Amino acid sequence: MPPSGRPAEQNSTTTSPPPPDSTALSAGSKIKDDYYTPTPRSVSSTSATTEAEVSTTKGPGEFKKAVNVLAEETGLEGWVVISILVGVGLLVLLLCFCCIRRCFRKRRAKDGKKGKGIVDLKSVQLLGSAYKEKVQPDMEELTENAEDIAEEGESKQSEQKLGKLQYKLEYDFNSNSLSVTVIQAEDLPALDMGGTSDPYVKVYLLPDKKKKFETKVHRKTLSPVFNETFTFKGVPYADAMNKTLVFAIFDFDRFSKHDQIGEVKVPLCQVDLAQTIEEWKELQSVEGEGGQDNKLGDICFSLRYVPTAGKLTVVILEAKNLKKMDVGGLSDPYVKIAIMQNGKRLKKKKTSIKKCTLNPYYNESFSFEVPFEQIQKVQLVVTVVDYDRIGTSEPIGKVVLGYNASGTELRHWSDMLASPRRPIAQWHTLKDPDDGEKKD
Repeated sequence: MPPSGRPAEQNSTTTSPPPPDSTALSAGSKIKDDYYTPTPRSVSSTSATTEAEVSTTKGPGEFKKAVNVLAEETGLEGWVVISILVGVGLLVLLLCFCCIRRCFRKRRAKDGKKGKGIVDLKSVQLLGSAYKEKVQPDMEELTENAEDIAEEGESKQSEQKLGKLQYKLEYDFNSNSLSVTVIQAEDLPALDMGGTSDPYVKVYLLPDKKKKFETKVHRKTLSPVFNETFTFKGVPYADAMNKTLVFAIFDFDRFSKHDQIGEVKVPLCQVDLAQTIEEWKELQSVEGEGGQDNKLGDICFSLRYVPTAGKLTVVILEAKNLKKMDVGGLSDPYVKIAIMQNGKRLKKKKTSIKKCTLNPYYNESFSFEVPFEQIQKVQLVVTVVDYDRIGTSEPIGKVVLGYNASGTELRHWSDMLASPRRPIAQWHTLKDPDDGEKKD
């Protein structure tokens, strides 16, 4: 049997591994290094991702730190500080928005002011033509259709309602007297500035007009109640059949000529005087006292006033049915326009002369400088004059407009002031030129 130390030696030799080869070790380490060493590309991508993560987490972190610092300094909680910062930010944005909006508004206003003058210069002509169509007839149409326009004006006057009058008639055969009672009137037109009238009634018999009666003046009313009785004595029944009873209603004016509102004519041959007659009748327009023979004619002109410039423009359009002044039954009319104040003539202009006609057409414009402070103190006097080469030119008739005018003249003047910058055209009946007329 082998000794005890020998087998142990064999066992030890058998169990211990052989020493590694140096070349093998070097090769194995090289393999490990090649296996575990990362490529340069993977290293760079990893570093980029980590930097991105750091950068994304860096902003909120710094914001939290800043909030915490402000909270510690102010002694407020973090959410309070955040709310304050948000509010300040919104306020700054609002201020910026307001400033930008204000700048845009200023630019728009400047652009509007620059272009406004150009638009107005073009629009004045358009508005002028539009106003001519609405307010006054076209100039060419006036010449072509003068007769039609005259007929329309007469039809409008006939259609205009002037109100109605109630009266009562009683004839006494024993005393040959006619008792006339003016009871009342209704729906009279307003001829004064305040929208009312001061009516009274004249009662007389045609054709003699020897005896005239007048009622009392009723102030500021369009439906006056008179209840006044007048008696025409010494009127035999046979003579009464040849007479016409006239009720003429006037508007009283303290400072100028009274305007006649209308009239009612009652031919006594058409009524039964054997019984009491009480009835209503519509007022009719007046052709002038004495009929068509005493009518002086009519004139049409437009008024336009611009308060800012203090400019009054008068356009004399045409006249019709003028009174015959020459031996041949015609006239040579022209029109004078004068601005008066306190009886003194401030400015005067006149149209051209139209030879041998009773229906002249002018279409001539005249401008006067009348400040706004003065427009309520002046009068506009439009006079139609018959030109005479040898002797003195004789006035045919005139129209006076202004602060103390009445009737259609006052209405025309008021319409002009109520519609600044707009031409207002209207027909006027010529009145007696001897009332305060100064011949040149």
